[in-house]
Amino acid sequence: MRRHVLLALLLALALAPGMAAQQPAAAVQNATLKRALQAYDNLDYASAIKFAQQSLKERLTSADAARAYELLGFAYSATNAQDQAVDAFKQAIQLDPDRALDPARVSPKIYSLFFAALGQVLVVRQLKVDSVSFIGGTGGVPISFTVTSPARVRTRAVSGNRTILVDSSVVTGGVNLRWPALLPNGDPIPAGDWTIVVDATAGQNSFSASQAVRVKLGSVDTVAHLTQLPGYNELPETEVPPKNARPLGLAAMYTGLAGVGVLGLNNSNLGSAPSREILTVGAAALIVGTIFTLSKPAPRPVPANVQFNKLLREQIARRNADIAQQNAKLRQQVNITVAPLAKGAR
Repeated sequence: MRRHVLLALLLALALAPGMAAQQPAAAVQNATLKRALQAYDNLDYASAIKFAQQSLKERLTSADAARAYELLGFAYSATNAQDQAVDAFKQAIQLDPDRALDPARVSPKIYSLFFAALGQVLVVRQLKVDSVSFIGGTGGVPISFTVTSPARVRTRAVSGNRTILVDSSVVTGGVNLRWPALLPNGDPIPAGDWTIVVDATAGQNSFSASQAVRVKLGSVDTVAHLTQLPGYNELPETEVPPKNARPLGLAAMYTGLAGVGVLGLNNSNLGSAPSREILTVGAAALIVGTIFTLSKPAPRPVPANVQFNKLLREQIARRNADIAQQNAKLRQQVNITVAPLAKGAR
């Protein structure tokens, strides 16, 4: 007998893992709902159903109401009342569309009933708008969400009296959109707070989800002009030639000739005066030649380097002209930054 009781207890635990882990009683505000959670933890499913139904007749927050319906789904699943479990899960999903169960913490039976309930209600789940920054006309704002059943879905961006249609189509399952954040005329949308609204309609059923975002507009960075081409530097246009001993050689040669002349004059009838003058001129030539040889040569142009620098400057000028045209276009563009706002933040 004890063995049968133990098996029944293990089966009950397998069918309905502890709700304390899934729904902490301490986080519940309603006293009756707390009693329902405690009864479920004690495996008293009849009392859990009774108190959960009673709590729904009292004043509950939206979060507590969703927990009450989810608790009913768990308790009905444990008592094999599958239709009632699916209906309870449907109510919980309607109150909290993003509600989900952890398959690692609930039994496959409960998870399958919850998943069946998802397929029987029309809700938009997990609406997400990613933060992004891009140049107007070259990117878009990523928008993703999930529609639980086939429906006509319209996605809009709303700010005050202005509404922009992002997409309209019949879809089911996961949806990924990109909103260019542009007005119909192609201009960027005005900066400020916008709301992404997703409306799903199927027959008489409809559901709407929204996410507030903040849009900021900024200027686009321009490109700096070039002062040089990477890897290319101007070359020196002049060079100093090496020192030349030719002036000194010429002076020595002239001085030698002057000495020979002096000797010739001494052997002639000419006087000594002309010889002194010749020697003076030769010495002067030697001094001048020495000065020219030792002095620093004057710089001289390097034609090849001059031509290279000219071509390099022309290339930089052409590149800067292209950059100027590019910057003119960039100054007409707008950088769009979009970031989602927390619930209730404005």
